[in-house]
Amino acid sequence: MDTLTDWALANLATYGASALLFISFVGSLGIPFPITLVIIAAGASVRVGLLDGWSALAACVVGAALADHSEYFLGRLAQPWLRRKFGQGGLWQHAQATLNRQGAWAILLTRFWLMPLAPAVNVIAGSRYPLIRFLAFDVLGQLIWVLIYGGLGYLFASQWEGVSRVASTFSALSFALVILLAGGYALLRRIPSGSAAEVAK
Repeated sequence: MDTLTDWALANLATYGASALLFISFVGSLGIPFPITLVIIAAGASVRVGLLDGWSALAACVVGAALADHSEYFLGRLAQPWLRRKFGQGGLWQHAQATLNRQGAWAILLTRFWLMPLAPAVNVIAGSRYPLIRFLAFDVLGQLIWVLIYGGLGYLFASQWEGVSRVASTFSALSFALVILLAGGYALLRRIPSGSAAEVAK
């Protein structure tokens, strides 16, 4: 990951917004990529004058939205096959449950929080939500994502690497907690009401 991070940061320094567009696209496809670190670094670069803020913001949002919409259209075209192939997987089931409970808000929340669920939510949404509605929630969520992490880099430019580590740790822990709670809730729903009462006693 260090080599990949070094490559991403080197290209950010060399190509600026163009690199951000590419990195945001690739990172939003669910490919393991230090995208959060790069967004925080971009915010720090804006603070010290190495990047234009509006160009960086647009590149991040557009790149991420393009990735999300490619998965959305994949869901429209290949939903039955994907469900057969991955329908029993834990991540897919959690994404399905999140979308069922939260509706379009799941699209918004997985842009900047619970991000590992975003690709599966995008694919599932492809067969469930109109394009315009998906576009609105997706772009709004990506804008919030960039403003949060880019804003942290901007505010703490001299400590952006430490901020990145804290942000990554918080994201991983909160995601694990939500998955744990969702699994516990699903388990409780499967227990017959009488058995649940006995357990409570």
